[in-house]
Amino acid sequence: MSKNFQLSGHLVDIHRRQIYPARIEVREGRILSATPTDQVTEKIYIMPGFIDAHIHIESSMLIPSEFARLATVHGTVATVSDPHEIANILGIDGIRYMIHNGKQVPFHFYFGASSCVPATAFETAGATIDADKIHDLFTKDRLHYLSEMMNFPGVLHRDPLVMEKIAIAKQLQKPIDGHAPGLRGKEALHYIQAGISTDHECFTLEEAEDKIRKGMKILIREGSAARNYEALHSLIKKYPTEVMFCSDDKHPHELVQSHINQLVYRSIAKGYDLMDVLHIACLHPIQHYGLEVGTLRPGDSADFIVVDNLTDFHVQATYIKGQLVAEKGKTLIPSVSAPLVNHFNCQPKHVQDFALPAQPGRLRVIEAVNGQLITNQKLMDPCIEKGYFVTDPQRDLLKIAVVNRYQEAPPAVAFIHHFGLKSGAIASCIAHDSHNIICVGVTDEAMCRCINALIEHKGGISVTSQDQVHVLPLPVAGIMSPDNGYRVAQAYVAIDRQAKQLGTTLDAPFMTLSFMALLVIPSLKLSDKGLFDGNRFTFTSLTTE
Repeated sequence: MSKNFQLSGHLVDIHRRQIYPARIEVREGRILSATPTDQVTEKIYIMPGFIDAHIHIESSMLIPSEFARLATVHGTVATVSDPHEIANILGIDGIRYMIHNGKQVPFHFYFGASSCVPATAFETAGATIDADKIHDLFTKDRLHYLSEMMNFPGVLHRDPLVMEKIAIAKQLQKPIDGHAPGLRGKEALHYIQAGISTDHECFTLEEAEDKIRKGMKILIREGSAARNYEALHSLIKKYPTEVMFCSDDKHPHELVQSHINQLVYRSIAKGYDLMDVLHIACLHPIQHYGLEVGTLRPGDSADFIVVDNLTDFHVQATYIKGQLVAEKGKTLIPSVSAPLVNHFNCQPKHVQDFALPAQPGRLRVIEAVNGQLITNQKLMDPCIEKGYFVTDPQRDLLKIAVVNRYQEAPPAVAFIHHFGLKSGAIASCIAHDSHNIICVGVTDEAMCRCINALIEHKGGISVTSQDQVHVLPLPVAGIMSPDNGYRVAQAYVAIDRQAKQLGTTLDAPFMTLSFMALLVIPSLKLSDKGLFDGNRFTFTSLTTE
């Protein structure tokens, strides 16, 4: 229950762009008053909390209630959350699971209506969300925005089903999030003119500036896989009113360390204006999405943080709706129990399922890029033994497989470069966006053991090393754990270490792996149905002709 209290300190008034001694009074979870005073002796700063303007909570491997326990420690009070990971598995019921669980804790979760379930017609997902369900999510579940429209080819070609979803959002005056990596010029303008207002996928400054000039808001992303802050941070000075901060995907061990607060102190360290930075981190998401998150004005929800300085922003306390939820690096939100939900219906695989008979031509190989979601297409000479294509760890030529988790089907198998494994295999049921099982390995035997371990547990991530298989179970939809978030983070660190002991030099091998089946990000990816050319948006052959 919220308490009535007073607190004095130096108020960071982002609306007036001023800092002054003040006393705030909280009553029934709202700011009753914020009164300037000369009687402040303690050197603390009272300021609005941080907001992640675009995140998939599921990628933290935590249910929303556990995510909140970790994020509030870093001063985060709200997220703009796209639940399309669980939506691709369980449909509208999955979204409602997230909403219900998020309401069990003091935190502002603002979920969107997932626009692309499935993301494309070239993969097998567990559910479909059509235009009628989008309308229900807005009108019955009161969701705030249309989540990222990843099917940008559908927008560009004015696909009727895509445009119907956009039309519903526009009719109900809901913001529409974008997802159009690399889109420039006339195509970008065409995409934006359809009504799409944001993009978090820019990986070059030129692309971001082009989209801003055409009327789009740019979300500067710094997550566990895609890290675009260094490329885009100059937007803070040049376009301070047109940007927001987001993480998109945040693995649990990194969420333990920091969240949006790191982008704030990094920006201050680079010399950017304090109030510009705080508008980006605290205010712009509220204005763009119409969030009911307080910013220390009388009548606002009492959502704020207390820091001891305005350089590195050590968070001393976090309040949400007047309730103290984190203090001095410790969460005060108790864990809540959550039911297990899932959609998993495939049988164990056999080693021969991953064999590839040799054929003429050079191999089309997925080239992973450390710290990015995009991939390149690389042509490599195959290694052939006894009439079959095999891996060549000396050249970092490994196999990648995607296994349909929703129904029995043969695995899709191809080759990948720049993963660096020297032995064993790693696998994950976190495989955007359909979340089939994805695996990279050195031998068919290791891959088969790794995948079957996940089938046995009905989800999670796994590592095969020699004769051992290590698993981090994720029993909620196969992609999240209901357990204590700090323990999940420790377990993730352990299995990540085991993966790196196999030789990979990727900073986040499981996060990188999870995007190798994301067909809407160029250029070469693998779905459960085959190798996919993201530039031409069609399937392609394993070898050149």
